[in-house]
Amino acid sequence: MSADVRGPVRVGTRASLLATTQSGTVAAMIRERLGRDAVLVEIATDGDRTQASGVPLATYGGTGVFVGALRDALLRGDVDVAVHSLKDLPTYPAPGIRLVAVPGREDPRDVVVARDGLTLGELPVGSRVGTGSPRRAAQLHALGLGLDVVGVRGNVDTRIGKVRSGEYDAVVLARAGLARLDRLEEATEVLDPIQVLPAPGQGALGVECREDDELVTALATLDDPRARAAVEAERAVLATLEGGCSAPIGALAEVVEGEDGDELWVRAVALSLDGALSVRKSASGDLADAAGVGTRLAGEMLADGAGQLDSQQHDDSEQVRNA
Repeated sequence: MSADVRGPVRVGTRASLLATTQSGTVAAMIRERLGRDAVLVEIATDGDRTQASGVPLATYGGTGVFVGALRDALLRGDVDVAVHSLKDLPTYPAPGIRLVAVPGREDPRDVVVARDGLTLGELPVGSRVGTGSPRRAAQLHALGLGLDVVGVRGNVDTRIGKVRSGEYDAVVLARAGLARLDRLEEATEVLDPIQVLPAPGQGALGVECREDDELVTALATLDDPRARAAVEAERAVLATLEGGCSAPIGALAEVVEGEDGDELWVRAVALSLDGALSVRKSASGDLADAAGVGTRLAGEMLADGAGQLDSQQHDDSEQVRNA
């Protein structure tokens, strides 16, 4: 099944403001680079339906719940292209669908939006800090600041609103989302990856289409090779650790200048849920071997016990109770 060359390219998107802003960016690229008209088609997802429930996203299968409905619409032929936040995409392939482009990436770091313009280090012990991400929660606990890390659901407005109302002292969000919504001035701190590593693929968009669609070749021109290499390495870390999208795993790959030209530098962390235990490692390698670099790095982490962090933590607490 192919897109109708006489009609506009139908770009499937979630209905949230952030999602439509991101998908609108891809639609604009299609108009400018492909010379085709493009229209947004909003698709309701299971993740959106449960957004107001207050139940942790991981309960519904992690961030992958935002992806399925868009992919179903793609396979039915209701849309020609699906745009995702790349950190939401499962690492396993979807039959009949190709990740055809990773456009230029926003800054992947996390940010804090806190009351009174405070940073994490300036918040008093016991301050309520909201996040819906086990990865962020584990790393916040690992900082040892004595913060009360609590769950939060909802869109950017909802989360920041909980700080403005005084319900929370701060929330932690992706910098990329605030940047795309032109709300960066509301961030009170950008978190250094040394403190908090982002989710694999954070800040990047994934453009998918049916693998047999004639649009595949044209859409591939939207790809940014450096962004693609970085997220391939990060997603290989995630896939090898078998953490799934909701696991406390952070990874960041950056293109840096090496002795023989550009190379990838990849950092990754796996943590117990409470952040008490962690395995951190880094590696470098060729951009052309991005997935291999990430896979080998994750393999070293597994050899150092990354897959048993929570069981080790459980054993330690059992020993304490039985002492």
